[in-house]
Amino acid sequence: MPKALVLAGTHSGCGKTSLTLGLLRALRRRGLAVQPFKAGPDFIDPGLHAVAAGHPSHNLDTWMQPERALLECFACHAAGADVAVVEGVMGLFDGRGGTDESGSTAHLAKLLGLPVLLVFDAKGQARSAAALAQGFSRFDPGLRLAGLAANRVGGPRHAEMLGEALAANGCPPLFGCLPRNDAVALPSRHLGLVTAQDAQDQDAQGLEATLDALADWVEQGLDIPALLAALPDWTPPKGSAPAVPAAQTGASRARIAVARDRAFCFLYEDNLRLLAQAGAELLFFSPLADAVLPENAQGLYLPGGYPELAARELSANAAMRAAVRAFCASGGPVWAECGGYMYLLEELDDGQGGRWPMCAALPGRAVLRQRRAALGYRAARTLVPGPFGPAGTSVRGHEFHYSEYEGTPEAPAFVLADSQGGEAADGQALGGVVGGYFHAHLASNPQIAQAFVAACRAWRVGGAS
Repeated sequence: MPKALVLAGTHSGCGKTSLTLGLLRALRRRGLAVQPFKAGPDFIDPGLHAVAAGHPSHNLDTWMQPERALLECFACHAAGADVAVVEGVMGLFDGRGGTDESGSTAHLAKLLGLPVLLVFDAKGQARSAAALAQGFSRFDPGLRLAGLAANRVGGPRHAEMLGEALAANGCPPLFGCLPRNDAVALPSRHLGLVTAQDAQDQDAQGLEATLDALADWVEQGLDIPALLAALPDWTPPKGSAPAVPAAQTGASRARIAVARDRAFCFLYEDNLRLLAQAGAELLFFSPLADAVLPENAQGLYLPGGYPELAARELSANAAMRAAVRAFCASGGPVWAECGGYMYLLEELDDGQGGRWPMCAALPGRAVLRQRRAALGYRAARTLVPGPFGPAGTSVRGHEFHYSEYEGTPEAPAFVLADSQGGEAADGQALGGVVGGYFHAHLASNPQIAQAFVAACRAWRVGGAS
């Protein structure tokens, strides 16, 4: 098993994503096999991880995934790597709420039994950094804080003062001082960083240059050999024995078409793994570039993404819109979430004066707003029987979108409960279609993967079940 660590931050915006990407690329340049992971429900960072490391990144979330499923995911993908790097989410101890650790990076590190490298923003402080480090290192005695990395360090004297203050006050070791470098910045927009898919499509060489610059920055400021030497080889925590289940064999595999391009790039790699284990043959296609669905598709999965940024192109591809609409009308199993759900509606209003025809498989339209419409973990329950299983099927996930639904919907697909106990209906269910803004993580209920694959397998190409 690999050497492994969690790279966490004191707060959002302290530089942990830049440091993670630079470290992944720097380790890869040294000839090491690097396996990235991302704490929490984020979709954008894993895409950038994959480009930096050369391997797909996988989400790990202590609220959405049961402990055993989380350990299975980590063990499955970390096996064979030289180094596994888990990027944290928000601040080290921030999670689903203010009173417990659920969903936090600290909780994840303890479940995996991994040491933490804590990144902090050193701008404007020297000896005060010792007080900060002491607070983080003592807050949770069950957490192992392996060391520190200071970001936005002003120069050699600043670095020297930080080192003196931390050493004099018994703080965890300082593995590096990363110089302030505002020239190396990742582009962002309304929902966060620009996705790896967009960056590659627009300027693949520019993305590679940025990642290499981040690796140079990390090499300059971080003592990578000392950090690696301080990391133990990962072993499953005592009392846990994660076993990776084998894919189903024997039965014919269900052919599931999965949308994947720069408009539809928000999906959990673990969902794909669970579908494959349940007996799916995954056939990737592009609603932007392709004119037809994959041949003999028996099911359709439309994940989230940024359809609003590609609305003109999606609308112009009338052949694909007609193919998707026909498949939905045939009664075939369809799972559409967030951006995929928006694509199935009659129209997408981009909030800038453009109204773009979509697939019209479901009534209504999505309208982009200037302010965020929803954000947070959700516990979902299906309201009608369908490809997810019987009515009342439960699954965990999250919601994050700026658009809102307008229109007269069919029967709602889900009821969503938030962390404060509030409930709201979401999405639509019609025939074999289940869709909504909710992003489901199938590890919270693997029976859904089995039910969806079984529904697809039972569906006969051409519309007869």
